[in-house]
Amino acid sequence: MGLHPFRRKETPVSEEEKLKITTKDLALTTVYAALYAALVYVAIPLAFGVAQVRFAGVLRPAIAKKWILAVGYAVGVLIANFISPFAGPWDLIFMPLVSFLAGFAGYLVAKPFKGNFFVSGGVTAVIIAISLSYMFEQFGMGSMFVTLPYLFVVEQTLCLVGASIFTLINRRYHTW
Repeated sequence: MGLHPFRRKETPVSEEEKLKITTKDLALTTVYAALYAALVYVAIPLAFGVAQVRFAGVLRPAIAKKWILAVGYAVGVLIANFISPFAGPWDLIFMPLVSFLAGFAGYLVAKPFKGNFFVSGGVTAVIIAISLSYMFEQFGMGSMFVTLPYLFVVEQTLCLVGASIFTLINRRYHTW
C-alpha cells in the first residue's frame, strides 16, 4: 500500500536539524520573553529583593519542550531586570546568563524523561535559587544559608504550579 499522494513522507530528523531555529521557534521565544517580562512587571513589589516572588517563574517548565525557550527566558529576565532597584552587572549580566544556563540544563535533564515539565522546572528552580542566594550574599543582603531555604521553596512552588499548568495544556495541544 503506497503513500497518499498529498501526504509528506516522514523522514528521520538529524541532531543538526533539531537545533535549527525556525520562524515558529523565534516567534514563540519572543512571546515567551515578553510574557515573562510582563508577568514580572505586573507584580513589581514582589519581584525584587531577598524575599522575591516572580510569578513569571511559572513559565520556566515550558523549556522542557523547546531548548530555544531558554533564550527567551534569559531575554525576559534581562528586560525585567532593567527596572530592578539593583540594576547593574549582577542583574543585567549574571542573572540572564544563569537563567539561560538553568533553563538549558532543565531542558537537557528533562529530555530523557520525554520532556517532563516537572523535571525541567525542578532543575531550573534549584539553579535559580542557588544563584539568587549567592547574588544576595554578594550584595550583603543576607547569608546564602538564610536566603536559600526561602528561595528554594518559592522557586520550586512556582515551577510546580507551572509544570501542572503546562501538563494540562500539553494533554490538549501536543505540538509545540
